[in-house]
Amino acid sequence: MAEELRLRLRDAQRVVIKAGTSVVSTPEGYPSLVRLAHIVEQICLLIKEGRDVLLVTSGAVGIGQQLLAKQQRMSLSVRDVVSGHPPIKKPNGYDSACAAAGQLGLMSLYETLFSTRQIATSQILVTGYDFTCSDRREHVQYCVNSLLQLGIVPIINENDAVSGNEGYTESTVFSDNDSLASLVAQETQADLLILLTDVCGVYDKPPSDEDAKQLGLYLRDCSPGIGEKSAQGRGGMQAKIDAATAAAKGGVEHVVIASGHEAEVIGKIARGENTGTLFCRAALFPPEEDMSASTGSLVGLNGNGDGPGTVCSSGPPDELLEDILALEAEGGIRGQALATKEAQRALASLTGNERSQILLAVADALLANTAEILAANDKDLEAARESDLAEPLLNRLGLTKEKLMTLADGIRALANMEEPVGRLVSRMEVAAGLELTQTTVPIGVLLIVFESRPDSLPQIAALALRSGNGLLLKGGKEALHSNQVLHRVITDAMTTASEGRVPAEAIGLVTTRSEVSALLELDDVIDLVIPRGSSALVRSIKSSTRIPVLGHAEGVCHIYVDKGADLRKAARIVVDAKTDYPAACNAVETLLLHRSFVADGAIGASKLLRALMSAGVTVLGGPEAVKEGLVSPGHAAKDLRQEYGDLTITVEVVADMEEAIAHIHKFGSSHTDAIITEDPVCAEEFLRSVDSACVFHNASSRFADGYRFGLGAEVGISTGRIHARGPVGVEGLLTTKWLLRSSGSHTVADFAEGGDKVYTHQKLPLLDGH
Repeated sequence: MAEELRLRLRDAQRVVIKAGTSVVSTPEGYPSLVRLAHIVEQICLLIKEGRDVLLVTSGAVGIGQQLLAKQQRMSLSVRDVVSGHPPIKKPNGYDSACAAAGQLGLMSLYETLFSTRQIATSQILVTGYDFTCSDRREHVQYCVNSLLQLGIVPIINENDAVSGNEGYTESTVFSDNDSLASLVAQETQADLLILLTDVCGVYDKPPSDEDAKQLGLYLRDCSPGIGEKSAQGRGGMQAKIDAATAAAKGGVEHVVIASGHEAEVIGKIARGENTGTLFCRAALFPPEEDMSASTGSLVGLNGNGDGPGTVCSSGPPDELLEDILALEAEGGIRGQALATKEAQRALASLTGNERSQILLAVADALLANTAEILAANDKDLEAARESDLAEPLLNRLGLTKEKLMTLADGIRALANMEEPVGRLVSRMEVAAGLELTQTTVPIGVLLIVFESRPDSLPQIAALALRSGNGLLLKGGKEALHSNQVLHRVITDAMTTASEGRVPAEAIGLVTTRSEVSALLELDDVIDLVIPRGSSALVRSIKSSTRIPVLGHAEGVCHIYVDKGADLRKAARIVVDAKTDYPAACNAVETLLLHRSFVADGAIGASKLLRALMSAGVTVLGGPEAVKEGLVSPGHAAKDLRQEYGDLTITVEVVADMEEAIAHIHKFGSSHTDAIITEDPVCAEEFLRSVDSACVFHNASSRFADGYRFGLGAEVGISTGRIHARGPVGVEGLLTTKWLLRSSGSHTVADFAEGGDKVYTHQKLPLLDGH
């Protein structure tokens, strides 16, 4: 959306450009000929496009200082020294002579540069009085409009030679050239004001900070980071922010603060490219706020030079307002994500025992607040039934006392597990006295998006706490009340158990899709996204973010009953895999039968199908199953790659295990697949050949679960080939870092030819306890 706002800059007809002292001159006070030439060239291009351009420029005083210093050295003589003439006293300590001398030189440069492009220039020197005296103000307005109509560039500066650079403070005048440019932009009803400085824009932290991030769009709740002021000029970043805000309040639609050290910055801004920090009037002052009430006596020209008009206070079109509201939400979400990042660092700084104590407190809090949690869940269930929520989703939504007890047991198991963070993975002697180790560390900030199941929230939160990761959670809207209560119970327990050392923001909860969209843009804050839900949800997230995504798109699980299977075992396993929890992603969706079970008049196959139907399962058939008469044509499966999520299953007949494996690879989702057989050789071949996250022998697919795998809980199941695969527990939420320790002093030069050190690269045993 910010990009769409920037595209509006292409239509800016009247542009005011302010070039600061740090842009037009060097630190020594000499004019920067290269930067001045770039500015002039880009202004000329804008004029060629038919735009009106005004230039507010600094730099006269700096240039004048050099000129006067040079002249003083040239004119100094013995007679001047001994004549007894008293030294000239500067009024108020300010050298207005520098301003007068430097202004002429500055204008001479501009005139020369513009003339090479056949563009005429003019000079307008103003003071605060020129904007408070009505007669003088009309003269300025008439002068500017007349020059623009003739294609002449007005170059405006403060008349420092007479004003004394006093730094006005009244709201109706200016205190520096930033506020002068803001005032000129308002008075001339400019569409765009560009404030050029020596940094790329406004940052969330002082630009000198290593992790400072530039703000692309300045919103009302921004908290900018102000660095040290440049030694050149009177203004600083705060002055530019104040000037930009005042301009927007006074009717200027767009203001951009950008670096004048970038060669083509003006052209990029005018073309709507993502350069600098954009201030949008509609974002800062929406139409419901009465802007004109706080603009003092400032008015703008009516556009034809016939006299003053009122500041434009009409609001932007509806679609722009919608964009602005979304962007403001995005700004708030960024703040929440940054708070989670800060809180994660506090969590990661705790010892393993301290994090374990937090988990035990969370487990106790879930049981202590069972009544409140179930009451909130009842509200969600009632609303879901009224909205005719699909039965599989309704099943996932429900919480019970038994579920909460199971959750608490899993969290306690996590608390009592071996400390996962800081575990030594490898140890090596790189050279004598130089040791390299690899240890486990948290990934950082995780964004988890899950649907329907509120019991996912405490599981995920517990895994994040154990692994030292920050967490941003987005549950399904159908579980809104349950998630809110669970989130509050868990964060309260966390902050209390840590005695306030871990802020509640370590586990954040978001509630709307627009917030998720904004979070998916924060690849500089969020380190990993884990979606838990439908295939449509996972595909949507993967296509909407640059953040790494860990998850599975579907749970199309298969069970293959081999010719060597025990049919009684097979019936028990298949019924369990389908009926234990049909809505789960690890429930079986397709039953593959070896052809031998239909060769005997389908007696063997019929036993399995009767067992399923007796358990209430609807059996649909694949092409071969229909052909063999196991299923009627009226019950043919429409899609062999189908995740039902209810008491429905597809049955298909295959010639042998090789065909079963080919079917799984073609129609499966790499989640969980199983073989039922008494032939160990066949079983091992299946386990080795099937390329899924989980592959089982003589076991229900429902075992594909973090709790059942002894992980305590799971944050999700991954079917990807990178990082964690299958149920993702604590280990899947960790990465590693390398630690290099020298017992003396080591440099790379020591190992160069002729150096006194050599690499040994000797693997060392892990230390006790690792």
